[in-house]
Amino acid sequence: MDIINHLTRTVSPAVLGDDHSPAKQNLLEQFYAIFSARLADANTYNRFANENIGRDDQQFYDRVWTEDAHRDQIARELATKHDVDQTAARGLVAMAAPLAFHEIKSLAGNTPVPQFLNDNLDSYQHHIPAWASTVLPAGLLAATPAAGAHISDTVSTAPLQREEEQKGSFLKALLPIIGLIILGALAWALLRGCQENPEPVATPAVTEQQAADGDEQVAVAADIEPASLSIATGENNELYACRMNVGNETLQTNVMSALTSAFGDEANKCRADVDDNFAADMPAAAQLATILPIVKNVPNASMIIKGDNITVNAPDAAALEKLVSDLQAAAPAMTVQAEGPLDLQGEIDDSLAAADAAMMNLGENPDPRDVARALSIQVINFEVDEAVIPDVNKAFLDRAAKIMAEVPDMNLVIIGHTDSQASDAYNMELSRERADSVKAYLVSQGIDESKLSTKGMGETDPIADNSTEQGRFRNRRIEFMVNDQDVNANEAMATGNAALGTNNSMDPDMNPLDNNNDDLLPDGDDATQGTALDPTN
Repeated sequence: MDIINHLTRTVSPAVLGDDHSPAKQNLLEQFYAIFSARLADANTYNRFANENIGRDDQQFYDRVWTEDAHRDQIARELATKHDVDQTAARGLVAMAAPLAFHEIKSLAGNTPVPQFLNDNLDSYQHHIPAWASTVLPAGLLAATPAAGAHISDTVSTAPLQREEEQKGSFLKALLPIIGLIILGALAWALLRGCQENPEPVATPAVTEQQAADGDEQVAVAADIEPASLSIATGENNELYACRMNVGNETLQTNVMSALTSAFGDEANKCRADVDDNFAADMPAAAQLATILPIVKNVPNASMIIKGDNITVNAPDAAALEKLVSDLQAAAPAMTVQAEGPLDLQGEIDDSLAAADAAMMNLGENPDPRDVARALSIQVINFEVDEAVIPDVNKAFLDRAAKIMAEVPDMNLVIIGHTDSQASDAYNMELSRERADSVKAYLVSQGIDESKLSTKGMGETDPIADNSTEQGRFRNRRIEFMVNDQDVNANEAMATGNAALGTNNSMDPDMNPLDNNNDDLLPDGDDATQGTALDPTN
């Protein structure tokens, strides 16, 4: 497990945004190692283990290092080493700390974070500088020395001195002379370098990997999401909901093949978002043929595969416990866990932080599909029976509106969804009202009204089960999709990356409850409707 590489790939882009400075990237890389070593101390970690740490909680850094002198030293040393302003360095590490904390917790899975970090000490210890021994728990760096690790300033070199003395007074007498020769050579080289290359001495060195990759280094550090698969079964073990996010069509085909083998033609309802924002491999792909039948045999179950983790849920506690056990046996290399109780505020906060990070990473002239995907990440938690946008979402929508206004040909469809806890007609109307509310707010922030359209889906298009609190929460959502008449029906079924035509050849109100087959999205009155674009009906 290369912890530093993972944090560099996932956290650094969120912290730096469009700033691809090698100096700041290297500064963060070194901070991640120091930060990981600090969290490896159980006493430190236990101080906030039960806190709900927000991803934008920049005061969290102050709670990890409670001593002002330690925080000042970290900022000063990192700034000096990497030629970065000290205030800027302090800001970078304060932003990175909560994000890195969440990533490390995710990597640890069910393993306690301190144990996970101590087990993987070799993966980051060699990034820790010698001066950091004064801001880390005593004895940590010397506990398991790694090859190439920095030697602490407090480590005694006496044995080396005694061994040198045994070689005789002649060699001892030569040492000062040798030292003078070396110093003279260094001074000459430095003077020559200053004359031929005016680059400041303090300019941070580019790593061999960065030098070899050149411009591609930035791409390596991009925020690539793990491929994922989310499914839910119904009361009769049918495939109730299915979504996948994959990096290429090869992985999509492999996953679809396994779904078809387990669920037959029902697999065709699975929506796929195929985009290079997602990884092109899925660690559990080889075990899907075994995993999927296990989930299928549990009514009203749900499963989310993302990266190395499998999270499952079911309304029956005994069935859920067996499901976890069976899946762990089928995929021993994966971390299988039962979904915990719904942390409503935590889910909202995490979604807004993730949406913020995605919006920050869009760069100049973003693809409208990426804008739609970033907008769809946020959770807009409307009050029961209400369509009033919560204040916590307005700040994000304000920032999003500024970006949207600068993107040419930004045409979006805003789609409202509900859970199943009301009548079909009521849910359909409520979902429309909520989508209209989001549109109205964006228009109030300067977005051209003609660039936005809305659609209510009610409870007809679930992405999770409706038998658990967690599943119902995920089904209550607002999705943004690109309005592009040129995409085909299969692309239009992709979450956050879909397209809905609005020309006269289609149903003017795009109603999924009518009796024709002119909708791109499924008709609620007939599962066979809406699977293809047929404007003649």
